[in-house]
Amino acid sequence: MAEPKQPLSAQVGQYLGLALLLPVGTFVGYVIGHLLDRAFGTHFLTIVFLILGTASGFVQLYRQLTRDAGSDGS
Repeated sequence: MAEPKQPLSAQVGQYLGLALLLPVGTFVGYVIGHLLDRAFGTHFLTIVFLILGTASGFVQLYRQLTRDAGSDGS
């Protein structure tokens, strides 16, 4: 049975959320790494968490796009 098509406003909101996944993940990773660097007196955690935040943004983007591609009915 086919799913009912989402209204245009719901689709626009969903894809605007996709546009924010990567920059928000990167920013959150940077902030966490920066705070940990300040707390522990190190200088490498910012880069580690920046990379982890970027990777998590890509993973979430990939999951959302593959879920959307699978629900197209093809």
